[in-house]
Amino acid sequence: MTLLDVRGLTVRHGSRTLLHGLDLTVDAGTRVAFLGPSGSGKSLTAAAVLGLLPPALRATGSVALEGTEVLGVPAAQRPARLRPGAVRQDSASALHPLLPVGRQLALPLGGPRRPARERVLETLRTLGLREPARIAAALPSELSGGQRQRVCLALALATPSPLLVADEPTTALDVVTQAQVVDLLRERTGPGRGRGLLFVTHDIAVAAALCEEVVVLDAGRVVERGATARVVAQPAHERTRELVEAARAVDAHLVRAPLRAAEAS
Repeated sequence: MTLLDVRGLTVRHGSRTLLHGLDLTVDAGTRVAFLGPSGSGKSLTAAAVLGLLPPALRATGSVALEGTEVLGVPAAQRPARLRPGAVRQDSASALHPLLPVGRQLALPLGGPRRPARERVLETLRTLGLREPARIAAALPSELSGGQRQRVCLALALATPSPLLVADEPTTALDVVTQAQVVDLLRERTGPGRGRGLLFVTHDIAVAAALCEEVVVLDAGRVVERGATARVVAQPAHERTRELVEAARAVDAHLVRAPLRAAEAS
């Protein structure tokens, strides 16, 4: 089943074209990396999918979620199933600063007060957070970046949509925490789980550790796509080659190992 089908997506700001006829598909149980350097249009595409494009931008083409056209429909006006779960780069701004995270999690989980609290604690526990009662009572500012990102992931997974959109969710994290978040995304999405993932990133090593398919964007255009192992081992486009070489230059086993594994497959 196709969860996300983007066809000919073009986004303009006045006379300037930011996205040029972009095509993108995510099927149920698949993880697709949407890869490109800063300014390539990755987050703009994610905003169009999520219904969060700024009013000053004009979008044409098609964005269909589970067969329903949603391009131009703001997130607040969509039914719940057509609002993909979103995990953003800045976990601090994604959460309400004055509400304990447990209360924020209880809203999408719903139900009577006590059962909702029990589900909140169980959700935090299953995401590997120790002392879930303390985490639930804390304000976002009282948590570490990794803890906040796990809470954001819990909020995204609580939505009824089978599609998760993660926009640079590991960029602000240290390498160890980054690997933990990637592991959680792997556990909750992909083959056998039904939930699809659009993983927006500039880091091809992280993409190789998580996603089976990759789409490479440059200056608002798709320049390469295919199986991650093939794209990493034999990048066809200059921009893809630059991203691979940039990942090789990082002297950290946790980052370079996924590249070696992809090339060996």
